[in-house]
Amino acid sequence: MQTALIALAAYLLGSISFAIVVSKVMRLPDPRSYGSKNPGATNVLRSGSRIAAALTLAGDAGKGWLAVWLAALYTGEAPAAGLDAALAGLCAFVGHLFPVYYHFRGGKGVATAAGVLIGLDPWLGLACLLTFGLIVAFFRMVSLASIIAALFAGSYAFWLFGARPITAAVAIMALLLIVRHHANISRIVRGEESKLGRKGA
Repeated sequence: MQTALIALAAYLLGSISFAIVVSKVMRLPDPRSYGSKNPGATNVLRSGSRIAAALTLAGDAGKGWLAVWLAALYTGEAPAAGLDAALAGLCAFVGHLFPVYYHFRGGKGVATAAGVLIGLDPWLGLACLLTFGLIVAFFRMVSLASIIAALFAGSYAFWLFGARPITAAVAIMALLLIVRHHANISRIVRGEESKLGRKGA
């Protein structure tokens, strides 16, 4: 029962879309109505407000980290050691992708995944963020960087922790994140994906 309640609470927390909340508070257009129509920090940046994008990024990452931290605090287990914290992180991520508050139409989960990974293990989070940063620096594509970081995330987790619940949770998140980027993958293959500093879908 405890594990089920933790999973539900994490999902409800993850279902809060900071892109939508921040945009409403700052009286900006709904991020689902322009650009990629994705309620995430990258699309909010297209509104022209860097502050709104930064707040969205912090909020979406923060809720992932908070879900893991609260689960670890409640159970007394180290985040990377047991099942509950890893499950909480996964459920918060799923909540972002399929939020109950917004008819199950959410974002792609990059910031939330980053927050979850940092919460589970700072070294794991850092490794994925460095991978992400390197790809962005070379190719200027957030989507490509997200996909490659996701591909490496499972390997990093297995290398650090072996066959534990945290590794399974990270692998599932990585798979879901890549699936959510299917349209971006098609555009990357066609050479049509937008880059940082340019307008595009």
